[in-house]
Amino acid sequence: MSHDLDHSSLAVDEGLVSYPAAVVERYRAQGCWAGRSLPDQLAAAFTAHADRVALVTDEVRWTYAELEAEVRAFARGVIATTGLRPGDRVMFQMGNVAETAVTYLGALFAGLVPVCTLAQHGSREIELLARHVGARGLITQADFRDGRLLPIAESLLTDGVVDVVVVVRGGSLAGAADYREIIAAGRDSTELEFDPDLAGVAVFQLSGGTTGLPKVAPRLHEEYAYNARQWAAALGWTQDTTVLYPLPLMHNAGIALALQPTLFAGATIVLAANADIDVILDLFEAEHPNTLPLVPPAVAIRLLEAPRSKNIDFGGIEQFIVGGQKLAIEVARQLRDDLMIDVRQMFGMAEGMFLVTPDGAGEDVRFHTVGSPISPLDEVRIVDPSTGQDLPEGELGELWARGPYTIRGYYRAQQHNSGCFTDGGFYRTGDLARAHRIGGEVYYSIDGRIKDVINRGVEKVHAEEVEELILEHPEVENAAIVAMPDAVLGERVCAYLVMRSGTEALTVDTLGRHLSGLGLAKYKLPERVEVRDSLPLSNVGKVARKELRDEIAGLVRTEQA
Repeated sequence: MSHDLDHSSLAVDEGLVSYPAAVVERYRAQGCWAGRSLPDQLAAAFTAHADRVALVTDEVRWTYAELEAEVRAFARGVIATTGLRPGDRVMFQMGNVAETAVTYLGALFAGLVPVCTLAQHGSREIELLARHVGARGLITQADFRDGRLLPIAESLLTDGVVDVVVVVRGGSLAGAADYREIIAAGRDSTELEFDPDLAGVAVFQLSGGTTGLPKVAPRLHEEYAYNARQWAAALGWTQDTTVLYPLPLMHNAGIALALQPTLFAGATIVLAANADIDVILDLFEAEHPNTLPLVPPAVAIRLLEAPRSKNIDFGGIEQFIVGGQKLAIEVARQLRDDLMIDVRQMFGMAEGMFLVTPDGAGEDVRFHTVGSPISPLDEVRIVDPSTGQDLPEGELGELWARGPYTIRGYYRAQQHNSGCFTDGGFYRTGDLARAHRIGGEVYYSIDGRIKDVINRGVEKVHAEEVEELILEHPEVENAAIVAMPDAVLGERVCAYLVMRSGTEALTVDTLGRHLSGLGLAKYKLPERVEVRDSLPLSNVGKVARKELRDEIAGLVRTEQA
């Protein structure tokens, strides 16, 4: 592949690593970047598809025109009533409800910058991210699950971490703005006009976990719009496409693989409240979706196991695309044989690059690879991580990526950037991959990771983050977090602990209470604890994680035998 992009130094402005001017002009000349802001391109989609159904939830069925009316009302109202101004960063903690789409899109239309955090995040993660990006606002959902989000919002507001909190769906909070009042004010307000900087950040997406130095991907207007448009084009989405999406909408996958490409294609997105298998099957029967763009292997397995599945006709599914981690071949075959679902696989990241197995590809491609990049200008290299040299096809190396929607650096993270991005703009993913030539075409498989990241379903757990918090426990002398194999989620979190002399060993429950008390998200809590007198070390004195991973994998295999 071509490596001839401009190697000039990257532009840095207040921590934003941007594309060199020559690269911007090349992407515009090639028709990738449109010279228009993300909200401007979305507004054109609203107009082009006004009468078609855009969004379906268990509460609404809105056309493009109806969704646009809500979005513009929120955009005008949030500026008129809250004190937020264009350019302000606003965080989100919301589930899969219609208001999530309205507030995200409304923030874009108001010139605000969405910071896409998850409802699953704890107070620690939210505060770290708010301070890191300088967020002024937070939009939160009062009725999410057990109401756990309001206390987080209250603490951020009380401690002065954010200035503005907007509460959605029924609850209230002293000093916070009410979503319904914002919408009402927006309906009576004059049209909002703003002129965004195309080189500025449109959306902040979180990459993986949050340690003391968060990795935040700044997605720019033209590249983020291209990312969504190209995903829709690569999959052939049209006005006849109905997308069922059960994962968190405010994740990069939810925005870049579901909401925005749906709108650009004039398609319909059916937003499931959660990934509960009965919820998904209910929507299959009611809405007859033909596309599921990101199915975690865990959901695929539960679909096979659900007795109801045997009575549902899945023949209308044109695209069942599994991502998050490698799908077991036996699961793919069972989906084919039992439910007549032809699986495709994909691989993607908040930093940009997406790969997907092509429509119509044989099982040697669909079962064994994650396909090829979605853009003809995407560049992939398989590199020896110790030398930086490209490797021949078939050899295992690190996946490096560059292209018209792959970022050039994390926000305010010089330490991360120096290790993750080359001078030429390639992103060192930390994933181990191979290039395979099949039928004259090159496809890629993902075969491991260099980084210490646990892939629990579709959520990433950074070992370093959890270890730092474990070591705050006064009775823990040393700790290591490793991936433990799991048939459903792919991996779960296992904690290896060395306790201080004379102390009682921590259990899953007592360790969980300690970490929860420090604000760690529930999905990051260790689900197994192994206590040892010492941890194995490498020849450079670091914890030998591979030995621990191999040990816990062996223990799991023995227990399941």
